[in-house]
Amino acid sequence: MNYFTQQSIELANQRDYLDQLFSVYPLSPDSIREIDSDVWHSIEYSYNNHDNIGLFEALLKLKLFPIKDGYVPYFRRDKSAISRNPKTVNRICGRVRELGLDRLYEKCTQPKETNRQMGPLFRRWVESGTLGLKPIPTEMFVANDDNAILSGSDAQLKDFAQQYLGYSRDKGVDFIARFNGKYVIGEAKFISDEGGHQNDQFLDAMTTLRTPMRDNVVSIAILDGVLYIPGDKKMYKEITTNDILVMSALLLRDFLYSL
Repeated sequence: MNYFTQQSIELANQRDYLDQLFSVYPLSPDSIREIDSDVWHSIEYSYNNHDNIGLFEALLKLKLFPIKDGYVPYFRRDKSAISRNPKTVNRICGRVRELGLDRLYEKCTQPKETNRQMGPLFRRWVESGTLGLKPIPTEMFVANDDNAILSGSDAQLKDFAQQYLGYSRDKGVDFIARFNGKYVIGEAKFISDEGGHQNDQFLDAMTTLRTPMRDNVVSIAILDGVLYIPGDKKMYKEITTNDILVMSALLLRDFLYSL
């Protein structure tokens, strides 16, 4: 097991781990989504006038569709399918109408799931300078070989990694830095539970961790959450039986300055 993984396990099980972690992931579960007033007016009007086509078209303008239905993503990508598939539209709108307007509004303004908040929160924490350096844009990052943290979106970091680090995955990354001549690349995840989407998040980080890159690149997985709780679960076994660089965000600064 890697030293920083061991330290992360000890931190999670012997100290005020979650209290400290809140500085990285200050979740705001009660902040509701906002709905454009014109869009909501269209929803109310179509709802009250029994216009399912108008209702469905207005609902598709929302970031969060009020019910889960596997056919909705198709309509999002092809609006012309609405007029060609009236039975499916009526079926979905029937389920929407069962909610009633008040409940419909609640569904449309539900807060983002906490795991959807994690990426931006980690990036904001890094941008604050808490790791000892304020992140800088690509043009400044490549201007010299000083210790530095790269600033940018997932896509911008991915483009840099593909161009300079030999990164081959077609997805963004969360963190790139250079310390003592070594480049560090990693994904940051908060694993809030076992199973389902959380397992997928873990596997995604492991895939990036094991993606071959240039010799001067160190791949890490910046993971927090239940994976550090001892037991027979897959994630705990994975990080404790392999010498892989998995660590809590709370130990990231120590790791960077140890290079």
